[in-house]
Amino acid sequence: MARKAISAPGATSVGPYSHAVDADGLVFLSGQTPIDPATGTLAGGDIGARTERCFLNLFAVLTAAGLGPDDVQKVNVFLTDMKDFAAMNAVYKTQFREPYPARSTIGVASLPLGSDIEIELVALRPGGR
Repeated sequence: MARKAISAPGATSVGPYSHAVDADGLVFLSGQTPIDPATGTLAGGDIGARTERCFLNLFAVLTAAGLGPDDVQKVNVFLTDMKDFAAMNAVYKTQFREPYPARSTIGVASLPLGSDIEIELVALRPGGR
């Protein structure tokens, strides 16, 4: 099965990867850090603002794929400080409707560009698989 790459206008990549790949109706979105597409640098503010920026970046990729938040099945959140969990979670719950996607939140030592958060998604096209 061939990979069908999806690119979103304004989304950035910090390496040799696609913003997303459609594999027979399963759409895998690469992890997004809170990069501000206007400046190309990490967004400022608190972890809540940076979580929101991650979702804005991810949802731009979903839109480019013809999908939306309701199509998301799985979310992986990476935090460099698990003390940020509650603040991240407060923003996270505003991004989806119930029933929420499955999710893992993983504490990591470091992330690209010195970010403290990265989020990746897996979505399913309606009628996919």
